[in-house]
Amino acid sequence: DLMCLSAPNVLFCNYFVSCLCGSAPCLLCGCCPSSNNSTVTRLVFSFFLLLGTLVSIIMILPGMETQLQKIPGFCQGGSTIPGVENQVNCDVIVGYKSVYRMCFAMACFFFVFSAVMIRVRTSKDPRAAIQNGFWFFKFLILVGITVGAFFIPDGTFNNVWFYFGIVGSFMFILIQLILLIDFAHSWNEVWVRNSEDGDRKGWFFGLLFFTILHYALAFAAVVLFYLYYTKPDNCTEHKVFISLNLIICIIVSVVSILPKVQEHSPQSGLLQSSLITLYTMYVTWSAMTNNPNRACNPSLLSLVSNISSSAEPTPTSTPGTVQWWDAQGIVGLVIFLFCTFYASIRSSSNTQVNKLMQTEEGKGSGVEGEVGEDGLRRVVDNEEDGVTYSYSFFHFHLFLASLYIMMTLTNWYMPDTTTQAMLSSMPAVWVKICSSWLGLALYLWTLMAPVVLPNRDFS
Repeated sequence: DLMCLSAPNVLFCNYFVSCLCGSAPCLLCGCCPSSNNSTVTRLVFSFFLLLGTLVSIIMILPGMETQLQKIPGFCQGGSTIPGVENQVNCDVIVGYKSVYRMCFAMACFFFVFSAVMIRVRTSKDPRAAIQNGFWFFKFLILVGITVGAFFIPDGTFNNVWFYFGIVGSFMFILIQLILLIDFAHSWNEVWVRNSEDGDRKGWFFGLLFFTILHYALAFAAVVLFYLYYTKPDNCTEHKVFISLNLIICIIVSVVSILPKVQEHSPQSGLLQSSLITLYTMYVTWSAMTNNPNRACNPSLLSLVSNISSSAEPTPTSTPGTVQWWDAQGIVGLVIFLFCTFYASIRSSSNTQVNKLMQTEEGKGSGVEGEVGEDGLRRVVDNEEDGVTYSYSFFHFHLFLASLYIMMTLTNWYMPDTTTQAMLSSMPAVWVKICSSWLGLALYLWTLMAPVVLPNRDFS
C-alpha cells in the first residue's frame, strides 16, 4: 500500500486497476507485441483455463491430501476396501474429488459465457465489451464458483459429473483432431509456398522428412500395440481397434493424394494424413489403457520391468495402488496444451475447417498495433465490421476442454464414493475409439466434400 503513495506510483496503480477492469488490449498492451483484439482475448481466456489446469494438477500431487481433507465433509472413511480392483483410500480419492470440483467450476464459468455470447456479430455489440474486458471481475467470478464447488456434497455428484466428462471429452477429442487438421493444412501451405519461392528445396525436404517421421512413428506404435496390448487367445477388442484404425488410416492417406482430390483441394496431402494417422494411433493407445482387463492393459512400468528384467524378480506393485500419471496421460496433456494455444492464435485459410470451427478466414494479420501517447502498444480492434470467430463456440470449446482435462488428470477412472475406489471402465474405451472413427470420418469429409459437391464453393 505504501508503494502507491507517491504521485508516479498513484498514476501507475490507477492505470493498472483500470486495465484489470477494462479491455484486453489495455491489459496486455505493455508486454505483448502488436496484435489483434480477437487474439488477445482468446489468449487471456485460455490462460484462465491453463491456470485452472495447473491448480488441478497441484491438487493431486502427493502431500496435498492432508490440506484438502480439512474441508468439512470432503472425505469420509480412510481405509481401503479389500477385494476391489484399483481400491484407494480416502487420502487418494480426495485429490480426485478436488479435480472434479475445480474442473466443474471452470466448465460452469465457460458454459455461462458460451450462453451469454450467442449471436454476437461485431465488437459494437454491448456483450463484446464483456467478452473483451472486465478481466478482474471475471477472475473473481471464477474464484467464487471454485470455492462454492468445493462445498458440493458428494451424493451422486461424482458419478453424474463423470458421465458429463465422458460426453464432453468425446466432443473435445474431435475438436482436437479438427485443430490438428487445420494446423497441418497451414503447415503444408506455408512450407510449400516457401519451397516454391526462389526454388528452395530445403522446405520440400523438410515436409518429406516430417511426413515420413509421422508415418514411421504411427506404424511403430501399431507394432508395439500388437506386441503388448494383445494376446493370442485374448484381447479381441484390441485386435479389432488396432486393425480397423490402421486400415482406415491407410485409406484416408490414399484418398488424400488421389488426382480428383488434388484437383479440387490442392492443399491436401500426405503431411496432413500422416499427422492424423499418428494422432489416431495415440487415441487408440489411450483407449486401450482404459481397458479394465489387466491382461490386455499392462502398465508402462510393468512393460519396462519385463524388458529390463534380470534374474532377480521385480517386485509387483502393492495392492491398493492406482497408476495416476501414465505416459498416455502426459502425452494427452501436451496435445491439450498445444491445441489450446493454437486455438487462441489460429488464423486459418482452410474453408472446410473454418466452417467446422465457426471461424472466419484469417484476416487483418498485417495490421500494426497503435502506439498511444504514453508509448504503450494498443491492440487493434479488428472486429468492428464482424467477429473473426464465434464467441459462443470458443467458450463452448473451453467448456469441453475443462471436461477433457478433468478426465485426463483422473486417468478416466470412474469414482465410486461408496467403496472409495477408482475403477477403470469400458465406456471410456468406447468413447475414445468412437471419437477416433468419427474424427477420421470428418477428415475424410474435408477431402471428399469438394469432389462430391462440385457445385458448392469450397475455395
